[in-house]
Amino acid sequence: MKLRNLICAAAFAGIASVPGVATAQQQQRFITIGTGGVTGVYYPAGGAICRIVNRDRAKTGLRCSVESTGGSVANVNLLKSGELEFGVAQSDVQFLASKGQGGFQKDGAVTDLRAVFALHPEPFTVLARKESNISKFEDFKGKRFNVGNPGSGTRSSMEELVGAMGWKMADFSLASELRPDEHGSALCDGKIDGFFYGVGHPSANIQDPTTICGAKLVSLTGAAVDKLVKEKPYYAVATIPGGMYPNNPNATTTFGVQATVVSSAKVPADVVYTVTKAVFENLDEFKKLHPALANLKPEDMIKNGLSAPLHDGAVRYYKEKGWMK
Repeated sequence: MKLRNLICAAAFAGIASVPGVATAQQQQRFITIGTGGVTGVYYPAGGAICRIVNRDRAKTGLRCSVESTGGSVANVNLLKSGELEFGVAQSDVQFLASKGQGGFQKDGAVTDLRAVFALHPEPFTVLARKESNISKFEDFKGKRFNVGNPGSGTRSSMEELVGAMGWKMADFSLASELRPDEHGSALCDGKIDGFFYGVGHPSANIQDPTTICGAKLVSLTGAAVDKLVKEKPYYAVATIPGGMYPNNPNATTTFGVQATVVSSAKVPADVVYTVTKAVFENLDEFKKLHPALANLKPEDMIKNGLSAPLHDGAVRYYKEKGWMK
């Protein structure tokens, strides 16, 4: 990504010598939003942000691109190294990174991490093969289960759930590490018995296996979940409505987090201000760009799941709107 910036800088340096080329083009800044797998919600949500930002690039000088990454943890680490300007991250990963806890304890708090705004809720979603006769999460013990790819928020949350239950990954006969764009087909092909995934709904990633092979949603409840929700400020009880997916007529009770957009203190305030303003000034359009975004409300977006300090650029816009003192 650093090479990308150098190439772009060199290209625009060459353009500068061409008569008649607008000054705004010479001053364009390239920003990248790190997301997740292409079949999840992070990738299209990042694409929706870029679509709105890029519409005014001739005026603002910002050109936005979206990148598929390993997910929340990877995005935070890429922000820390300066390889991304923005990233989408689960609220629990944002909390743990800003506090230097969990998987971030070894390297310490990511002190430059900054919150920008919240997106959609992400219920933790467990899907089981129809033939596996799984009725509750505990039934997966000794089964083949996908725990999420390394670097994803899903994996981080799965590790916390397993720990709260007093389990280890070895309690599964297979703890596979497939990416979200792989676990649905693996389930339908009989290679795994189930998977755990933090995702906004509705999601094509859940729609496909419930349609193609009749996969069943499994509730996530019990003492371990109750304890996590009670003790961890970034978790909340959630419900996946019945009938949202084929072959799953009943509501599914679970718990989950919030998808959030984060940045770094190293990213200039005017850049974050421009992106924040673009999304909120075009919120009605933004909400139509993916079904999971349909119920967004500004009053929730400026606070839900935001545990890292707010970026100065976001604060500037929120104060202008009178949403913050």
